[in-house]
Amino acid sequence: MKNMRVAMYYSNQDVRIQEMFVPEISSGEILLKVEASGICGSDVMEWYRIHRVPLVLGHEVAGTIVQTGDDVKQYKVGDRISVSHHVPCNACHYCMRGHQTVCNMLRQTNFDPGGFAEFVRLPAINVDRGVYPLPDHVSFEEATFIEPVACVLRGQRLAGIQPGQRVLVLGSGIAGLLHIHLARISGASQIIATDVSDYRLEAARRFGADVAMSAKDDIPARVREINDGYLADLVIVCTGAPSAILQALHSVERCGTVLFFAPTDKGITIPLSINELFWRNEIALVSSYAGDFRDHMTALELISTGRIQVREMITHRLKLSETGYGFQLVTKAQDSIKVIIEPQR
Repeated sequence: MKNMRVAMYYSNQDVRIQEMFVPEISSGEILLKVEASGICGSDVMEWYRIHRVPLVLGHEVAGTIVQTGDDVKQYKVGDRISVSHHVPCNACHYCMRGHQTVCNMLRQTNFDPGGFAEFVRLPAINVDRGVYPLPDHVSFEEATFIEPVACVLRGQRLAGIQPGQRVLVLGSGIAGLLHIHLARISGASQIIATDVSDYRLEAARRFGADVAMSAKDDIPARVREINDGYLADLVIVCTGAPSAILQALHSVERCGTVLFFAPTDKGITIPLSINELFWRNEIALVSSYAGDFRDHMTALELISTGRIQVREMITHRLKLSETGYGFQLVTKAQDSIKVIIEPQR
């Protein structure tokens, strides 16, 4: 049994390169050599997983198949693929209503051990409904964006984005930039972005924002000023800062929608005045989580055809031994956008 290197997570400040056995596969399973794995903002949600450490994280994964189990007929050794770490049952109450992303099975599935490793084992259920073959011209690093783009697609679909809308995106990290980019593709007439980082505000302008402003500004007042007295038709919250949530609720126009895309720190609550904010205003509050199979396939198509430019969002390409540094970059959320780990380097 061979050993492999993994980046073992103990905390955001403590990620150690360790060795463990390469997983053995069974019937219906695949062993994937991980070529690229993106660090997601959810990977640095320390409060969410600190009680389960140590563990190997990483779910934005692309690589090459190096071994297939019995009964795997649709894929072969050498195939280049991206994979979903969570997959649904496709038969429960939620799945049958088109809400696969809240399926109980989806919350229980994963691959072994995680994307910040040289190899991962894909369980049979993931092989059955969570593998996306890559066209030759789509690089592994571009393929790591399939999962986050799928999440953004689902969020905007649930929020009912439409051409001609005025869109406000609060937070211009990687999720915010993808929302900006896709809102532009969807025909938004005006896109305003906010952040606390000048570096990220410049990135927001580069990827499609008409206006990018400091999150410390009076956002509702600035939005009205820019939009001829109107607030935003769609507000997308891509930061867990409580101040941003309050800004969102005061920046949405009558019959508009607020999409809560980012989680907050544990235990965050906000006061709401039903009369002042909602009564007579017909405002919709929407949340979204993950993406389903069709979202992943649409994401791959957008990346493959070049309609969405993700390569330009990559600011750091790091070795597996530098994963700890990558986590620090993502945690600080300053002069980085997308950090990619390349485990074979």
